[in-house]
Parts: sequence; structure tokens; C-alpha cells
Amino acid sequence: MPPITLVTGAARGLGASIARRLGTRGHHVIVNYRSSAAEAAGIVRDIEDAGGSASSAGADVTDPSAVDGLVSGILAAHGRIDAVVVNANTAPPPFAALADLSWTDFAAKVTGELAGAFHITKRVLAPMRAQGAGRIVYMGSTAADYVGGGRLAHGTAKSALATFARHVAAETARDGVSVLVVAPGAVRTPATAAIMDGERGAVLARESVLGRVLEPEDVAAAVALAADPALHAATGTTLRVDGGWSVLVGGPSS
Repeated sequence: MPPITLVTGAARGLGASIARRLGTRGHHVIVNYRSSAAEAAGIVRDIEDAGGSASSAGADVTDPSAVDGLVSGILAAHGRIDAVVVNANTAPPPFAALADLSWTDFAAKVTGELAGAFHITKRVLAPMRAQGAGRIVYMGSTAADYVGGGRLAHGTAKSALATFARHVAAETARDGVSVLVVAPGAVRTPATAAIMDGERGAVLARESVLGRVLEPEDVAAAVALAADPALHAATGTTLRVDGGWSVLVGGPSS
């Protein structure tokens, strides 16, 4: 029986690449979306065309009642939920210095980021504990380690997410549930393509062991490894995927 794996925010971008990659590794992937039903259906077709198994499910993961319906539906259809990749971009970051940042925008990013993790985590833990096994992978960011560049809201939110994940890991470690954070550096996506094709992209490529900008597929490969039960012993840790940026430029080492 394939592992039943939910990927939140998987209809496009990084989430879509993660869903496709997990599909090639034998997971039955539930492609979660908030409003992009047609795009989610397309990702399901991609996975099935490649020989995998998938279905789609709509839900706003910041809404606890929607999350309850989402997880209840998965359990009704499959009887279990083996892994969750908490990926949905529930609150796009406002890139601005403190002097130019409103409390409303700052709070929206921080609370939106944590709401998307809090509700889904709380709902899946009961069935995972009952199974005696489960895997939760949170999509963090190396923005949690760096300052400047208008990263105040984004970095604070991702840092809070990493701390949240460690607490979840501590509370669930003896229940068979393991937790990992995958923290990418700058990744080329449709939202960042314009920036990555300019001077910023050239700098990132020069300071990378890959000799190029990170692509969603690079991160998806790391997430697929993080979702493997073989990494159970790594619970509570963060896997950085930045092409070696942090060591090549002398940045954070953890």
C-alpha cells in the first residue's frame, strides 16, 4: 500500500514540483489547493501520466473547519495519512524595512504562516499517533537566518515556523511521528523568475555548488528525502537546501 501523503498548496510552483516528485517515489499524493481546482487537476494528471497515484482536495489550510474537512476526507478515503508536507504559501511576504512596514502587513505574514502550519498539524496528529507513525515536513526558508534586504516579516515568520516545528517534534517524538524542516534558499519560480534572470540570479549562480540558481526540482528532491521514514532519527532538525550559499559566502552554518 503506498504511503498517503498530503502536500498543501500543491497546485502550482514549488508545491507542484514536490507533489510530482513524491508521486515518482510511490506516494499516493493528495494535491491540496485553495482556489486553483483546474491546476490541481493538472498536477494529478501529471503524476498519473508518470505512472503514479494522486487525487486533489480543496481547502484553505488557514481555516480550521476547512482543514478538518480535508483531513476527514482523506481518512475516509484511505484510512490513514502517512505524511504531510506543509507548503502552502498562506501569506505572501511584504518585503520592506521596518520603517516602511505596517503592523497589519507584518502581523498578516506571521499569523498567516503559522496558521497554515498550526491547523493542519493539530488535525493530523491524532490519526498519526493512533497509527504509531507519521511524517511532517515543513517548508521553511534560509530567510530565517539572514537579516536585511527587507526580509523582516518573512524572516520572522519562517524563524517562528522553525521553532514551532521543533516543539511539534519534541511533543510527538515518542509517538512515532517525526518532523523535519526543509529550508530552501532563493528558488526560481514563476513569482521570482524576473529577479532570478537579472543580476541577483547571476550572483546566486556564482555562489552555488550547482553553478546555477536553485530550481523547484532541487528542493522537491530534498523534500522527498525528508519524507522518507528512513530519516525518522533526524526528527527536529532542519535540512538546508541553498546550493552551498551559506558556506560559500560565509553565512550561517546551522
